[in-house]
Amino acid sequence: METVSIDDFAFNHLEGKTAIITGGSNGIGAQTVRIFSSHGANVVIADLESTIAEADALIASLKYPEKALFIPTNTLSWEDMKLLFRQTIERFLRIDVVVANAGIMESSSLFDLEAVNDMGELPESTDGFRVLDVNLKALRLAMFHMQRNEPRSADGSRGSVVLITSTSGYFGSTGVGGYVTSKHGLIGLLRSSQLAAKRINVRVNAVAPFVTPTATFRKVAEIWATSGLKANTIEDVGAVIAQTSLTPGSGRCILVAGGIMHEMEEARTKLIPLWLGEEIAEYLQAAGRLFAEEGYPLPAATHGSL
Repeated sequence: METVSIDDFAFNHLEGKTAIITGGSNGIGAQTVRIFSSHGANVVIADLESTIAEADALIASLKYPEKALFIPTNTLSWEDMKLLFRQTIERFLRIDVVVANAGIMESSSLFDLEAVNDMGELPESTDGFRVLDVNLKALRLAMFHMQRNEPRSADGSRGSVVLITSTSGYFGSTGVGGYVTSKHGLIGLLRSSQLAAKRINVRVNAVAPFVTPTATFRKVAEIWATSGLKANTIEDVGAVIAQTSLTPGSGRCILVAGGIMHEMEEARTKLIPLWLGEEIAEYLQAAGRLFAEEGYPLPAATHGSL
C-alpha cells in the first residue's frame, strides 16, 4: 500500500484556479476553502442558506476574500446545483476543481425495526442514501462543464473532481447502514466514472477520512477523545483534499486515519489476483478491457422488473 505525504510546495499550483467546494461553510469543507484561498485560488462555497453567517465569517477571514464567493445551495436540488455552476462560471469564467464534500448522516438507524409509525408500519429510510445523490449531481455537472476547459495542467487534464467518501466506503463495522451503504456507493461511483472521465480528460479521485472531529460527528469525537486513539484533524484532511485535486492521475482514493495517509485503489488492484486467484483475475481483466473498448450497452427502459 502506498504511503502518501503532503508536499506543501505543490499547493502553489492552486494559484489562479477556481474551485467549488460543497458543504464549504464548516468543518473539513471550510478548512479546504482556507487552503485553496491561501494559495491564491478563487473559491466558491456552496452550502445551505442557513449557513450564510458561517460562510460570511469564513470569507472575511481569508487571505483573499475578494476571490471568494458564497452561493446558497441545496446540493440535493438539481436546479440549485445547475445554478451554482452557472454562477461560478459567470463570476470566474471556468471551473478547475470541484470538491464534493457535502454529505448527510442519517439521524435514525436503518436497522431500528421498532421505529414504526402510527399505523404500526415501518417507514422508509432515505437519509443515508442521499449522500450518493449529493455527490452524483456534483460529479455529473463538474464533468459536463470541465470538458469545455482548455487544458492548463502539465498532464493535459481539463479539471479535477475530488469525491469525499469515508473509511466506511471500505469497511462497515459501525453498523450505520445508510451511511455505510452510501459511502460504498461513492467508491463505486469513483470506479465507474473513470472511463467517461478519461474520454474528456478530467481527473476524478477521492479522499476517505476516518474519525475527524466536526459538528456532524461531535458525539463520535467525544467517544474518541476518551479512547486514547488518535483522530484526524480537519487540517490533515483538508491538506489531503487539496493535494489530491492537484496530483496527476485518476481513480485514486486516499484514506486518512489518525493522520496516516494511504492510497487504496492501486493497492486493491494489486491484491485482486491474490484475492480471486490468477485465473479469475485474468478473466475479469479481459472483460474489463472489452467493456473499455466496446462500451457497456444499456437495456431499453422498461416498466417491469429485470
